[in-house]
Amino acid sequence: MFTLPQLIEEDMRVLDGALRDLVAQSESAAALLIDKGGFLITQQGCADAFDGTTVAALAAGSFCANKEIASLIGEEGFSSIYQQGDKLSLLVSNVDEHCLVVVVFGARTGVGAVKYYATDAVKKMADQLQNAGRRNPNEGFDLSVLNVADTDEFFRRKAE
Repeated sequence: MFTLPQLIEEDMRVLDGALRDLVAQSESAAALLIDKGGFLITQQGCADAFDGTTVAALAAGSFCANKEIASLIGEEGFSSIYQQGDKLSLLVSNVDEHCLVVVVFGARTGVGAVKYYATDAVKKMADQLQNAGRRNPNEGFDLSVLNVADTDEFFRRKAE
């Protein structure tokens, strides 16, 4: 079962900054940080073009399925998938044991350029997630068991 480290405001600032830089440098439409269970953590870029929550769920499922296929054929170095489209393309890359980054970019942009810029963003995000995990090693969230009907447990006021 995947357990996402507890994220605080500082973590989100770094994660959003890495995604924002990735979108700007690669001239992508959007970049999403998702957990491997398919839940959207945060996104940057043009959010109006598609439903990020649905893309997150489907991208995570696709990545996990492709990783298993790679394993079946003996490929253990699997770290990303690429979906080429006529207008938009999609790159899903592994960040760490909990998260993936999804980059939506124009079909005219080369996937190599997106992978190049994604490398730095992935490192920044992985480092920040690792810092978050060290800060509270016994506290985390399994987003798949959250009761979205009762958010009181999840959303609390910050201590003054």
